[in-house]
Amino acid sequence: MTDDASAIVSKRSSMTLFSDNTSHYSHRVRIVLAEKGVTVDLIESESGAAPAELADVNPYNSMPTLLDRELVLYESKVMMEYLDERFPHPPLLPVYPVARAESRLLMYRIERDWCSLVDAIQSSRSDNVVAKSAKELREGLLAIAPIFVEKPFFMSDEFTLVDCCIAPILWRLPDLGVDIRPSKQSKPLMAYMDRLFQRESFVESLSVQEQEMRN
Repeated sequence: MTDDASAIVSKRSSMTLFSDNTSHYSHRVRIVLAEKGVTVDLIESESGAAPAELADVNPYNSMPTLLDRELVLYESKVMMEYLDERFPHPPLLPVYPVARAESRLLMYRIERDWCSLVDAIQSSRSDNVVAKSAKELREGLLAIAPIFVEKPFFMSDEFTLVDCCIAPILWRLPDLGVDIRPSKQSKPLMAYMDRLFQRESFVESLSVQEQEMRN
């Protein structure tokens, strides 16, 4: 870290989050912060452009970026697990090592299987790629719908970091052009979405731009 970067970090007395108001990666971190009830200095980007000072602390100049005293984090899953350990109540990962590993693997699969499709829809200039990715995302979500018959959250009786990862994707489905229509197949998934979207921490986490995605 450069001297300028160290100065920027040290002058901030509170935890700071550089957040892209439309990014599902930033959104997942904001959900964790809201779930934990953590007060944070939020530096928001409405256009997706990084604030000028971000490049001084993050070599990738990417959002989200979390600053906590001398610590700078710029990978969303690392931020989420750090916050869960730093503020242990309510816990958002299971206590036992095997269950924690399984939750981390689910987060990894969400990243590989669904986040990559969301990123393709949002960034590709090819209509074919966008359409193919939207179709794969819809089919993938419908395929896992039955699991929500057994448990209220993603493979769990409790709300966890896994739900924090998938909730921003589900919220963005209309904006992504992914139509999950009411049906016998989609009913458990839609019930799960309702549980997520009505959660107080989720409502608090929404930026103005994200609120408009479903208005």
